[in-house]
Amino acid sequence: MDLLVCVLLFVLHVAAVTCTPGPLVDIVVDRYDIPKVCPREVQTEDFVRYHFNGTFHEDGKKFDSSHDRGKAFISQVGLGRLITGMDRGLQGMCVNERRRITVPPHLAYGSVGTGGVIPPDAVLVFDVLLLDIWNAEDKVQIRTLSKPASCNRTSVVSDYIRYHYNGTLLSGEAFDSSYSRNASYDTYLGQGYLIKGMDEGLLGMCVGEKRIIIIPPFLAYGENGSGTRIPPQATLVFEVLLVDLFNPKDDLMVQVKEVPEGCIRRTKTGDYIRYHYNGTFQDGSPFDSSYQRNSTYNTYIGMGYVIRGIDKALQGLCIGEKRRVIVPPHMAYGEEGVGDLIPGSAVLVFDIHVIDFHNPNDPVHIKVTHKPEGCSVKSETDDLIQYRYNCSLMDGTLLYSSDKLDSPSFTTLGTNNVISGLEKGLSGMCEGERREVIVPPHWGHGENGAGGVPGSAVLFFELELVELQKGVPEGYMFVWLGDSPNPLFPAMDLNGDNEVPLEEFSEFLMLQVKEGKGRLRPGTDADTIIKDMFNNQDRNEDGKIVEDELKLKTDEESERMKRDEL
Repeated sequence: MDLLVCVLLFVLHVAAVTCTPGPLVDIVVDRYDIPKVCPREVQTEDFVRYHFNGTFHEDGKKFDSSHDRGKAFISQVGLGRLITGMDRGLQGMCVNERRRITVPPHLAYGSVGTGGVIPPDAVLVFDVLLLDIWNAEDKVQIRTLSKPASCNRTSVVSDYIRYHYNGTLLSGEAFDSSYSRNASYDTYLGQGYLIKGMDEGLLGMCVGEKRIIIIPPFLAYGENGSGTRIPPQATLVFEVLLVDLFNPKDDLMVQVKEVPEGCIRRTKTGDYIRYHYNGTFQDGSPFDSSYQRNSTYNTYIGMGYVIRGIDKALQGLCIGEKRRVIVPPHMAYGEEGVGDLIPGSAVLVFDIHVIDFHNPNDPVHIKVTHKPEGCSVKSETDDLIQYRYNCSLMDGTLLYSSDKLDSPSFTTLGTNNVISGLEKGLSGMCEGERREVIVPPHWGHGENGAGGVPGSAVLFFELELVELQKGVPEGYMFVWLGDSPNPLFPAMDLNGDNEVPLEEFSEFLMLQVKEGKGRLRPGTDADTIIKDMFNNQDRNEDGKIVEDELKLKTDEESERMKRDEL
């Protein structure tokens, strides 16, 4: 019976030993939350920053917590600065990974414990969230996200740059963003105004390029951190978009896009120019456009009416030329910018199309494109002319054409019925002659324009003189082309009855015109002119002219002058 009891007790003892685990030999790691992307794992000699909750394995009671202190724990792994169990337990960990590390006493504080907080032979459990990894050998890491197809220039030391950024910690926690302030960050590059890693990471960028810049703590804010958003020893991640760059030594950059053939004249200081433009920043975002206003920008060149860069860029242009002009801020609106339209220190890009230009001293330019043979009779003041014309702007935009009118175009030269430049262009022409005439605005419609003619527009006329009727001086209805008959009344009195009624007066004058001895005012009904002339001479209004009533206009003027002298 005693033997049986002893056997049973032995079996129960063995069973008890088998069911109860013995002391831990090594750490136990439970990786219960692993991020999908893990670009880097903790290795020996890496520095780490992590949060933890420390509890006893036996009863789950908390003995320490970085969360409670509100400050992550920072240390170096694998060099004995941590308890051995943590040195091992943190190996291979990813940022944002959560793991539970169970540490036996001999890999923790052993049989002694520590500071009255950890009792002897305590098994410890650390619930860890890894926030950061870096190594003393780390460099600034750069990863390009996008880059413009064309990149003529990259950032270098001493450039002034404008960029947008989102700043996060390595864990992804945001600490700053220029976008949230709706303002780019502007600074000189490589001059110590930025943290060292940023000075390095922004080198070699193109305007419009996006890149990720990862900066280890010792090239960022180091042991002190910055404010409440960047903790000590934090790796910083910047997603950067370079908006603008220039160098204080930069001059104006001009890219000629298109020059029309046959350019015989280029702009110079003192000229007045009309041009269209699109204004953008270097990243392509627009800030202004004359096309949107459907109105050219008009100004004098080289006289300080526009920003210095544009004043310089408008020199040496042809009508119809297209240029891209890149203006550094010290030749534009400088550090102040213009309100909400143009930020401070902005490089401006103008795509310019010259519509026309002129100088206030320009004459009317006349080019004869066809002159018929035997050109002897030419248009002059008081002549009535019929003409064809096309009127265009200098960029070829057709404004008016006589071909689109219901009736032919007539004018009497010298009567101010057309603009003075056109009057000049129509003078001295033969029937059948064709001309090209360039009329500057001070010979045309001036600064205000007219109808469909823009203000200060240079006009281009294609002219053809269709018919020429020689005229008479202003104030005259009939002129003799040679000496008049002397005495005149007998010549007018065709039937010799010493009186000249309207019918006889008309017959006499028409005979003079037919024989080329006299000329009636052109463009007016001949019967009307003759009746007016008759009425002027029929002083007693009896329907006939006698010799005592007849006086030439020149005689009347001579008598009036004598009376004025008296």
